[in-house]
Amino acid sequence: MPSLLSEKPNTKRVAEFTGMSEWQLGMAVSTALPCHPPSSLGQPKLEGQNGQAHQRTLSLLKGCKTIEEFKQIQAVIIKTNLQSDVPSVTRLIRFCSFTLPDALDFAVHLFEQISQPDVILFNTVMGGYARTSCPIRAVSLFARMRESDLLPDHYSFPSVLKACANATALKEGEAIHGLVIKLGLDDNVYILPTLINMYADCEQILSARKVFDKMPERREVVSFNSMITAYARNSQPNEALALFREMQACDDMKPTYVTLLSVLSSCALLGALQLGKWVHEYVNKNGFDVNVKVNTALIDMYAKCGSIDDAKQVFDQMPQRDTPAWSAMIVAFAIHGHGRSALLLFEEMQRKGMLPDNITFLGVLYACSHTGLVEEGRRYFDSMSRVYGIEPGIKHYGCMVDLYGRAGLLDEAYEFVQSLPIKPTLILWRTLLAACAVHGNVELGKHVVDHIFEVQRSHSGDYVILSNMCAAAGRWDDVKAIRKLMKERGITKVPGCSSIEIDNAVHEFFSGDGEHPHSRKLHGMLDQLVEQLKLVGYVPDTSQVYHADMEEEEKEATLRYHSEKLAIAYGLLNTPPGTTIRVVKNLRVCGDCHSAAKFISLVFNREIVLRDLNRFHHFRNGTCSCGEYW
Repeated sequence: MPSLLSEKPNTKRVAEFTGMSEWQLGMAVSTALPCHPPSSLGQPKLEGQNGQAHQRTLSLLKGCKTIEEFKQIQAVIIKTNLQSDVPSVTRLIRFCSFTLPDALDFAVHLFEQISQPDVILFNTVMGGYARTSCPIRAVSLFARMRESDLLPDHYSFPSVLKACANATALKEGEAIHGLVIKLGLDDNVYILPTLINMYADCEQILSARKVFDKMPERREVVSFNSMITAYARNSQPNEALALFREMQACDDMKPTYVTLLSVLSSCALLGALQLGKWVHEYVNKNGFDVNVKVNTALIDMYAKCGSIDDAKQVFDQMPQRDTPAWSAMIVAFAIHGHGRSALLLFEEMQRKGMLPDNITFLGVLYACSHTGLVEEGRRYFDSMSRVYGIEPGIKHYGCMVDLYGRAGLLDEAYEFVQSLPIKPTLILWRTLLAACAVHGNVELGKHVVDHIFEVQRSHSGDYVILSNMCAAAGRWDDVKAIRKLMKERGITKVPGCSSIEIDNAVHEFFSGDGEHPHSRKLHGMLDQLVEQLKLVGYVPDTSQVYHADMEEEEKEATLRYHSEKLAIAYGLLNTPPGTTIRVVKNLRVCGDCHSAAKFISLVFNREIVLRDLNRFHHFRNGTCSCGEYW
């Protein structure tokens, strides 16, 4: 039987999904990873008393939980020659591949002793590889299976497609998709969800949707879950929620906890609190309120939608908590500026005997950074590896740079970046650049930008921050040079965008927005509002407008129609007096909007919760929860 992987798939049909040319697809299929010949050992089967002894040995695996315990069982296996019995070896390989991944190398060793492994064995080892840090090995094994003239089944493709997803191996995934179509399995309910996941993890969301749309008319819950999750992971929350509503309209289609995790994640991305509360009611009514993962997602949703009290209530009412749940609440406190509460909760977590993980320490370090607790942050960072054996990652390093930077310790932040055991990444340099902007250190900022431009020159934020720094320092020649460079490189500034949820609908506003249906009314209201705020002490901070050729009046007008102010004004117009106004912004809130929000909260007796790129600001009675440390 010829190798199907070496033949050309129906390229016209698969091109509908992938958008590849027939030549590209043919290359993708023909460039499968090299194969390795199987071992020549035989496959005897043991019976009788020996077989019973082997069964007793295999029964020991049920209680095996660590690699040390497994090595003891392995010694018995070798001593009794159990590795020559194929059915027993199959059970061993399955155990090593799935139950105890640390023993995968032994599973592969056993696999190589079999002269003619069947599809089940190939599937088992591929599934094990897909879960490792080198999942692409599963693709190599799949190619080897095809060279052995074995026909993949509906268990083979999910394993290898999961490996492609985990390795973001789009070319290989597209080639396997071609083979799925060639074998007539493109309507298989086991394979299609993994195809969606593969395209989603490779950031090919349109291809994922095409797979979903071409499914049989009656879709399974798992297919909806895959597509909703794909949208949520690719930062398309509106599409995720729209598909969730479509799912609810289907007869006999009940969401699972997996559905709810993605829906809650989408609510969090949008800052859609009312919709999130509706999902919470659904959770309670349908018995999901005992699920630890769902409760953790609820904490995260409430925190990101600006309701820290609701997040804490969910946490307090959880029947059981694991490390991710504790971590979610610690992070929630941190991003809302309750640094001390985050650290107290961390101490309580330890007293309860819960071991922190890398996410826990992200919350702890973030809390220290946004509260100015420099010494505490140093101590916790040091304890990660020294006490808990957790190696810091890029985000932990970023928190430390931010910790030093916010405190004005810019030289220390720079030295920290330079002394890292890894090559500094863009996120570290940009964190330091933001700190330079806050403290007006133009020279260090220019030096940091040079490091950034060595790696990437297309990110508009880098140019904007440097330009604003130079403008604030009155270095207008530098500003002109930077803006000219942006124009030459075709780089445009990302516009400020703020959104507000009212009556389960999310409304978006852009700075200077004249396109919104209510823009004229909002502009008129803001004109009156600003004059009213001036009477109680508000002074527009025109230093935030970095244009030397603008008159003062023009600068005020530019500030007046920032996206944050437009969203807050829309909230004032369309919600009852006393209602909390919740706004989400895509960039860091500007200093003038921060000042205006404080005065609006005082004059109108409103709480305003503003979530920007970095944190939450709670404005009450003319003050902000950040304590001006942001």
